[in-house]
Amino acid sequence: MTVPPSLEQLISAWEPRIARAFLAAIATIRDEAQIAIIARMVGAGDVAGALRAVGVDQTAFRPLDIAVAQAFETAGNTAAAEIPARREAGGHRLEIRFNACNPAAESWLRNHSSGLVREIVEDQRTAIRAHLEAGMQRGANPTDVALDLVGRINPSTGKRSGGVIGLTSMHEAWARNYADELARLDPAALNRKLRDKRYDAALNKAIESGKALAPERVAKMIEAYRNRALKARADGIGRTEAMASMHQAQIEASAQAIAAGQVDEAALEKIWHSAKDARVRDTHRAMDGQRVPFRAEFVSPSGARLRFPGDPEAPAAEIIQCRCWMQIRFNAFRGVR
Repeated sequence: MTVPPSLEQLISAWEPRIARAFLAAIATIRDEAQIAIIARMVGAGDVAGALRAVGVDQTAFRPLDIAVAQAFETAGNTAAAEIPARREAGGHRLEIRFNACNPAAESWLRNHSSGLVREIVEDQRTAIRAHLEAGMQRGANPTDVALDLVGRINPSTGKRSGGVIGLTSMHEAWARNYADELARLDPAALNRKLRDKRYDAALNKAIESGKALAPERVAKMIEAYRNRALKARADGIGRTEAMASMHQAQIEASAQAIAAGQVDEAALEKIWHSAKDARVRDTHRAMDGQRVPFRAEFVSPSGARLRFPGDPEAPAAEIIQCRCWMQIRFNAFRGVR
């Protein structure tokens, strides 16, 4: 008999897939951005026109929508398969199958996906607008502003690299501050977590000598910073969305089993499991092993209430980079023989 993958394994498997789907959407936006028009709009001081030429909208993130939906259905099928079959009086064996088209399941997925993409698009527009306005204010060459936005072609990969598109507005602000620090030879640039440490020696030498870095070197350092920021963004989305979709699918599969009379709701309990290592936040370490009824919420020492690890409705401080997972235990079954 094939042993179904655990929730931990499913999260680990889908986390990079969702991250890749996000990066694929960003790559398409970059490739299809109308650089000449963006540059012309920048030269004319038309930020709105430049934004339109970039083409960031919700349809661009369809690959991400699909990946989240697939993760949700996969987890739902796995959760349903772990619910023992019910045998009727006549000996018929009835198994629960996860129904991704169930109104509750469809509603959650639709609302969650649209909210996720809407949030990404709105923040993208904020980051892009800030980049364009900063370029205009310093009188930068419009074509350079456009290329810095979408990324320049990397000769070794043939793909665009180091662009602003894909970064959060916060990441882009960090990148601009990093660029300012490099220009001033500010030692603070050596403390940025997203910097490429391979450039530290050159920066240290420039700081000691007081001689400015070559513009080409600065451009490479900023490109590397943005690339690392984009990867961090993608990884964060991958983890967060894998956690949310997997755990919500568990809830939906169990709810469908309850509605079908497969199990008694009173027989279900949810158990919080932490990653049990030094990286676990203190509140989640304290929650390890916490048990609550199926409809109840876990309670963090911070006072936050979570339906499951990575609950998108919980405070960011409780879900960012969370690696905990939830188990739903069936303590008794109605009609199972």
